Amino acid sequence: MALIVHKYGGTSMGSTERIQNVAKRVAKWAKAGHQMVVVPSAMSGETNRLLGLAKELAGNAHSDAHLRELDALAATGEQASSALLAIALQAEGIPAVSYAGWQVPIRTNSAFTKARIESIDDQRVRADLSAGKVVIITGFQGVDPEGHVTTLGRGGSDTSAVAVAAAMKAAECLIYTDVDGVYTTDPRVVPEARRLHTVSFEEMLEMASLGSKVLQIRSVEFAGKYKVPLRVLSSFTPWDIDINEEAKSGTLITFEEDEQMEQAIVSGIAFTRDEAKISVIGVPDKPGIAHKILGTVADANIEVDMIIQNISKGGLTDFSFTVNRNDHARAMDLLKTKVLPELGAPEVLGDAKICKVSIVGIGMRSHVGVASKMFACLSAEGINIQMISTSEIKTSVVIDEKYLELAVRALHKAFDLEQNQA
Repeated sequence: MALIVHKYGGTSMGSTERIQNVAKRVAKWAKAGHQMVVVPSAMSGETNRLLGLAKELAGNAHSDAHLRELDALAATGEQASSALLAIALQAEGIPAVSYAGWQVPIRTNSAFTKARIESIDDQRVRADLSAGKVVIITGFQGVDPEGHVTTLGRGGSDTSAVAVAAAMKAAECLIYTDVDGVYTTDPRVVPEARRLHTVSFEEMLEMASLGSKVLQIRSVEFAGKYKVPLRVLSSFTPWDIDINEEAKSGTLITFEEDEQMEQAIVSGIAFTRDEAKISVIGVPDKPGIAHKILGTVADANIEVDMIIQNISKGGLTDFSFTVNRNDHARAMDLLKTKVLPELGAPEVLGDAKICKVSIVGIGMRSHVGVASKMFACLSAEGINIQMISTSEIKTSVVIDEKYLELAVRALHKAFDLEQNQA
């Protein structure tokens, strides 16, 4: 009898009918003898609805007190879906109990709307499992040292599920979503994209950080750090599919040393439209300038992605970096009001109409010329590269947003990703 964690996304929980299907699927696993912990998201659209109501009332408020209330509000979506799933399971004759994150408790820091999990007390959950119950734990949330409800940021239910699986040493964590696995790229952009049977944690981490929406990046970090077996599969297959067939479906996220890994040079094309570029023009080229610029941004809890500093001319240089598009206006305001006056720089330029496209693959480590092939492909399509970032297993470029789909399709074809790999 194995301890299994299931996570269901908002689309999977989007109606009472879908919740009933989830309950039947979980009941099937429980009847097969597994101890079951389920982590559901809020019903599809519910978090957006709640935050939309808050915005109507608060306008552009950004105080800590406001963020605390946003967390208290947003957390109710998962509480509702968890209770509804417990009721549906009980209707199937399966003993079930739901808990909010603070009841477990899942302990986090106090960074409202972007909290990080610090520890999980599994004693209460294990007692219920021993008593034969299915335990449902709200995703996306926890409790800080002062007892305030916190949320983990968008996609945080994935992180909750993997963290619970790690804390309880689950045999596997199954992430049920509205797609049937991890694809070479988004099939809505490239219809020829194919599903990967396996992908390494390292590749999945890069894909998640580079814009793949299948898994939230912190969930992959947790899974890799604590070696939690992770599988992405569809919740829209028939609930009564054979459990052994289901357990082998989707995409297994595994370790590079697995001999069965697909050894493609490039495994996938990731992209994100959520990027914005900021350039501080004419800053003094001397030690401490990067810290002065990026430290101010970091102090505002704004994450920076790609960074470029141009060659110095006359003792001055231009400093460019990218941030999430949602943080663009706030970062620009911080730089104009706090950084430019201190540095004496003449201006800061912003561009919110960019995107990032990346090629990812562990095979890039042992093959030369991969980045060159990428650049040649984009050049042939008349696409200008504005910024470049590389690591051992990925190369990312910033380009004009209007070329995103053309770039993804061209690169997918150039690296033969529509072909099944040996």
